[in-house]
Amino acid sequence: MGKIFYIMGKSASGKDHFYRSLLENKDLALKPFVIYTTRPMREGEVNGREYYFTDERHLGELRDAGKIIEERVYHTVNGPWYYFTADDGNIDLSQERGENYLAIGTPESFVPLRQYFGTERTLPIYIETDDGIRLERAMKREKKQANPDYAEMCRRFLADTEDFSEENLARAGITDRFLNNGLYEDCLEEIADYVRTHTGTKT
Repeated sequence: MGKIFYIMGKSASGKDHFYRSLLENKDLALKPFVIYTTRPMREGEVNGREYYFTDERHLGELRDAGKIIEERVYHTVNGPWYYFTADDGNIDLSQERGENYLAIGTPESFVPLRQYFGTERTLPIYIETDDGIRLERAMKREKKQANPDYAEMCRRFLADTEDFSEENLARAGITDRFLNNGLYEDCLEEIADYVRTHTGTKT
């Protein structure tokens, strides 16, 4: 039966980088589980890869059709940004196909997804990174944007303290942690090994 591996981590923890690297690893054979967002696309992002970039009208249509699994809204300095998961027919965990997927999100979005697809099929991958390292990375990333938004960067950084609190992690059943404070390659291999173990492909 197929599984969904769900990557989570605070902003600038490296989760987007891990997400892309794991998808590019042909041996793992992971398919992207792409969620939706109404926030603007950032430099270097591709529609349908990191997210499906959409608008509130489309969100309303999916709501009315009963296809929303979970949704969140963040009240940013640029207005409300929605992130949501929809049962849009792209995910098949049936035993016949047995495909494995890689998703990215937050503890808040992980819980309803696990409730929807089941605990055995939905496995968390939590990336933990030192706050000082994250802040340095966030500054470097924001400087590369065409229009850097440092106020929003700071809002995200502070909001993560609450979103990824120990209480929320425990409530979501997230116990395993993958530390990304040293060599990126070491952490990546540790995560890949975790995927192999749970897909029965570890040799």
